[in-house]
Amino acid sequence: MTRIKRAIVSVYDKKEIIEFARGLRKLGIEILASGGTCKLLRSKNIPAISISDYTRYPEMLGGRVKTLHPKIHAGLLALDNKKHQKELKKNKILPLGMVVVNLYPFAEAVQKKKKLAEILENIDIGGVGLLRSGAKNFGRVAVLSSPQQYEQILEELRDNDCRLSKKTLTDLAIEAFEVSSEYDRVINEFLENYFHPSPKDKLPQNLNLQLSKIKDLRYGENPHQKGGIYSQQSAVYSLQSTEIEQIHGKEISFNNLADADLACKIVNQFNKPAAVVIKHQTPCGAAVDKELNIAFQNAFNCDKLSAFGGIVGFNKKVDEKTAQGLIEAGFLECIIAPDYAKKALTLLEKKRNLRLLKIDYSADKDLNLEFKKIKGGMLVQEEDIKEESVDLWKAVSKKKPIPLQKETLLFALKIAKYVKSNAIVVAKKTKQGFSTTGIGSGQTSRIEAVEIALKKAGKQSNQVVLASDGFFPFADSVKLAAKKGIKAIIQPGGSIRDKEVIAAADKTKIVMLFTGVRHFRH
Repeated sequence: MTRIKRAIVSVYDKKEIIEFARGLRKLGIEILASGGTCKLLRSKNIPAISISDYTRYPEMLGGRVKTLHPKIHAGLLALDNKKHQKELKKNKILPLGMVVVNLYPFAEAVQKKKKLAEILENIDIGGVGLLRSGAKNFGRVAVLSSPQQYEQILEELRDNDCRLSKKTLTDLAIEAFEVSSEYDRVINEFLENYFHPSPKDKLPQNLNLQLSKIKDLRYGENPHQKGGIYSQQSAVYSLQSTEIEQIHGKEISFNNLADADLACKIVNQFNKPAAVVIKHQTPCGAAVDKELNIAFQNAFNCDKLSAFGGIVGFNKKVDEKTAQGLIEAGFLECIIAPDYAKKALTLLEKKRNLRLLKIDYSADKDLNLEFKKIKGGMLVQEEDIKEESVDLWKAVSKKKPIPLQKETLLFALKIAKYVKSNAIVVAKKTKQGFSTTGIGSGQTSRIEAVEIALKKAGKQSNQVVLASDGFFPFADSVKLAAKKGIKAIIQPGGSIRDKEVIAAADKTKIVMLFTGVRHFRH
């Protein structure tokens, strides 16, 4: 381990640099510093050599050129061999054993929506050069790229006579190259988006998905699988999941977050108070109502058996009445909502293990893309966020829909969009809103999904409707729906047997509408 005698310090973020530099000087480590950093250190009575004095070149072009000099980079890149050391002495170059650098805040400048010229001024050149030169020579140069490293490095220097272990030097270099790589990626992403934005109807030509771990989760989908949550810091987009905040309960799991995310997508479609119960990535009940507690009760009553151990999502603040209903519902894993009233929180927190999550729906800046890993690559698609337009629906049956049926069908279709295919949703009009009464999901034949949904729905009221995520390949589903009292059906259409299906609807006096839009979810 080479003893560190000299450090170059050039930092934009001055946090904790005074304490760190003072610690270096107490250990006898000499400091070279760039203009602003040098001025700050000297103002705190910390001896520092100005880089301009050392190189005998002033900072140039308004600070654009400060550390780009052979006396700096040769001091970092020189190896511990006779030839390199001889060249250093010949050119009066000091060996540098440590680099302390953090970079201009480029991403922050973009997110503040500054003018292009101001944003470009925040592209750090010299800092990145120092990181890369030092990290390339990590066998003898320590490269610090974050204030979070200062305390640990000072402690190791104190304990080892100004020396750092090979592992520490290697880890610092890896982190420095990671910082440099991410910095360049963000710049590239911004410039690509600024000068060559992708048309809204096309996927991006290049996707940069370098992710940073927020935290480890309890486990993955199963206890034998590791799981974690990651986010992407981006100059153009924010794909973070940190808008979800846990405020109570057991440690959150992989499955909890996946189900909570689905719950949020469903209820966020509605302006009225909405509630949904999710189990194993599938809705088992959903409702909207003027009162949130009624919406929850209707959603829960759709399938009480499946709701056991489920996750409940809301689009409005949970009030005391709703909280009481949640308590009476029995075992639930997790609740997610934009907020909780104080009395509601007091009630819910009595359940020690119940996970309570808050989400800021307004903070959604997602790319609206979905990803699925396959062997050798990644499948990418836009999320299915297409708004249904009732005006574009086509009534194909002899019997035409009344306005109430259309409203109920629209509600059912919004839920069906998030049910795994084959998906069937049976729904009804309630006193102050709408509610599902039966959901059939994930079946390999549509008739089986229909059978399950109708079985769960039980006895029908007068205006119960049915929504399907895909077309009916045969007339059997329509005939079964008619026997169980369904009055209206909505589906995309497009089957080679559409005429037979429509004929079955006419024969049983069922209203049938085609949307022309499929909503498979696999």
